Amino acid sequence: MTDDSRPLRLGFPVKVMGRPDLKSQDTRRWQKNPHLKCSLALLDAVLDYLKAEKLDMYRLSSDIAPYATHPDMPQFHNMVAESDAELRAFGAKAKEYDIRLSFHPSQYVLLNAPNPELTRKSIWDLSSQAEMLDRMELDDEAVMITHVGGVYDDHAASRARWIEGWEQCPEHVRRRLVLENDDIRFSAADALWIHERTGVRLVFDYQHFWCLNQERLDMRDTLERFLATWPAGVRPKIHFSSPRTELREVKQKITPKQRAAAKAGKARKSDEILKAPVKAAARIKTVLRPPIWTGHADFTNPFEFATFMRMAEGLFFDVMLEGKSKDLSLLRLRPDLLRFAPDVAARFGITAADAAAFAADEAMLDDGADAEDEPDVDEGLLAAE
Repeated sequence: MTDDSRPLRLGFPVKVMGRPDLKSQDTRRWQKNPHLKCSLALLDAVLDYLKAEKLDMYRLSSDIAPYATHPDMPQFHNMVAESDAELRAFGAKAKEYDIRLSFHPSQYVLLNAPNPELTRKSIWDLSSQAEMLDRMELDDEAVMITHVGGVYDDHAASRARWIEGWEQCPEHVRRRLVLENDDIRFSAADALWIHERTGVRLVFDYQHFWCLNQERLDMRDTLERFLATWPAGVRPKIHFSSPRTELREVKQKITPKQRAAAKAGKARKSDEILKAPVKAAARIKTVLRPPIWTGHADFTNPFEFATFMRMAEGLFFDVMLEGKSKDLSLLRLRPDLLRFAPDVAARFGITAADAAAFAADEAMLDDGADAEDEPDVDEGLLAAE
């Protein structure tokens, strides 16, 4: 449990981009017999990196136990139990390093699916991840974050059906599960409605709140209501990301018919904005399109973050940063806060004494940084309906 005197934590999800040599899970195909034990061995080095960089919150990949719930591969179904000693050791190291851990199951884990078989499979996935956290002997701050799910042409019925899925979950799942407001289908008001009927804890997502708040709830009041769903002595957490603002580069195939028309000078005029002129024999063109505001920016806007944290003055919560550049976003935000908002930096235990170490981080970033190409589980929900 967390004391309010402890500085707030900043965290990032899954992939370590500051150290490309560090892997976050065993990604071998089933033919190579991947195992949770291998994932934990890889993650042991990740914990050391987090400790060295003073990064004290981390989201584990929901795939660290490969094929553990694959219905057609029973040979993998016992790997969590087989890894009991390794899970306990990993949890002990995370506690020694004071690193808060969590899971965020994929958008295809749905408690409100109309198909009972999909709900049953989703509960199996959640049970496996909750079991891992239990075997790590982590406290109630180690959670699994989920969304309400799909609308399936009936918003009210789908929201109510989530409660039915919750009621089917075993106790160890309900103890770990927290519900997040999303950016497309179920708002903060929907999450609060479900909490009032289940008691499920809630995670406030800042970007999602801007994207979906048709009820026009007040941000500070809503944040307070979300934080109040957590029991005393258990530090709540929230999600924060800045929206993408740059043009999106979308690659499109050029059909043989279109190439032939271009060569003949008969290509139809298009209103598309192209990154570069398209040659007559080209097979691919890059089209520039406006940003989608549900998309996560590579880095966290420090001015936006500082404004939010000042709005939340006096409230206690850890912050999972969901920038596409993962740990690099966090490494950049810390010196930004120290430079532009030292009052906010202090809430996270960041002081002038850290300036020299942060200068080294900034130098590393200036030498070249990358960002994750794949959509995050929180980035424009894609759950099939």
